[in-house]
Amino acid sequence: MNGHRDAMNISGIISAIVVGAIIGALGRLILPGRQPIGILMTLLVGIVAAIAGTAIAQSVGVSTTNGVDWIELVFQIGLAVIGVALVAAFKTRGRQRRRSPR
Repeated sequence: MNGHRDAMNISGIISAIVVGAIIGALGRLILPGRQPIGILMTLLVGIVAAIAGTAIAQSVGVSTTNGVDWIELVFQIGLAVIGVALVAAFKTRGRQRRRSPR
């Protein structure tokens, strides 16, 4: 039984990574301009956005269905756009500080 539980956890982690990559990539595609963030940061933003978007959707009463939960997906992608924008702004600001003489 314990081996089965481990397999479920591994598949859950893999699913989170795949969903996070998709959500993060969609967030970057929707956000205009070029973002100076890497693939790993995009993945992390996507995972956080997917988890937070699901939590927000459930808290406002969006029911889970067998198919695609479009409203939940909108929350997730919206949060990914915000997350990518924040990380990109933080990185850009850090680069500008290093360049400017004091």
